[in-house]
Amino acid sequence: MSKLLSALIAGIFAVSTVSVVYAADAAAPAAEKKEEMKKPVKAKAHKAAKVKKAKKAKKEEMKKDDEKK
Repeated sequence: MSKLLSALIAGIFAVSTVSVVYAADAAAPAAEKKEEMKKPVKAKAHKAAKVKKAKKAKKEEMKKDDEKK
């Protein structure tokens, strides 16, 4: 009887441990995706600022060229 009880307790422990590990592994990729999604937003914002500066510089050059003519 004690062997049966020990086997049941060991089985419950094993099942609970596996379920906790599985849940932790399943949640990890979601956290990584959130971090990955944040990084491109910053890069795009930085790129947008560069594009604005480039457009502004082009407009200034065009104005200077028009004034020369």
